[in-house]
Amino acid sequence: MIHIKQLQKRFGENLVTSIDDLKVQRGEFVGLVGNNGAGKTTLISLVLDLLKSNSGVIELVGVDVKSSSSWKFKVGSFIDDSFLIPHLSPYEFLSYVSGLYGVNQAELDAFVEKHAQFVSEEFMFNKLIRELSKGNKNKIGVLAAILGPKELVILDEPFANLDPTSQVLLKSILSEVHHQGTAIFLSSHDLIHVSEICQRVLILNEGCIQKDLAVSPSTLNELEAYFKNPI
Repeated sequence: MIHIKQLQKRFGENLVTSIDDLKVQRGEFVGLVGNNGAGKTTLISLVLDLLKSNSGVIELVGVDVKSSSSWKFKVGSFIDDSFLIPHLSPYEFLSYVSGLYGVNQAELDAFVEKHAQFVSEEFMFNKLIRELSKGNKNKIGVLAAILGPKELVILDEPFANLDPTSQVLLKSILSEVHHQGTAIFLSSHDLIHVSEICQRVLILNEGCIQKDLAVSPSTLNELEAYFKNPI
């Protein structure tokens, strides 16, 4: 689903991303963790071709992201509210997204009803996106990313600004999406969440993968031990 080869990104003279080889396989659920400034958002922006690398190759669903845009119809993503359309209501925005991915009206309405506990009717129909809190904007972005048939979903800090109930619901939503066969690649500051729902956890520091951990009962302890004294 994701294959990164010999990737480097520089801002001026500073090397901010350097990854020799990284793969996320079909159907995997992979978390990316790291302190502020570790390069998580930069890496995700490179993967989504929002930033141009200085060298290397990034393939999504078998397609070089620089050579073709065909991957975009198989990949859902959300980084921040710049992905949203502020003058639309959440329902109008999801309707727009559904048209891009071939989701019909009945399927959209069933999707909205299914996630009514996550995003209430008040916000879905009676507010404009620009009027929503950061947390509710985040919810709409995540729902747009998982709407329709996707082989891969990429999310940057999806749990940010969510209250505890919404975090619990989001974990359940993402786990269900994964169990349906979709690969998920997400970044998070929450070590507990990634240890609970991911199959692998990557630790990023200064733009480099420091550890690639298969999730086990000891993963949270390993992550906490690393961040007590990060390399």
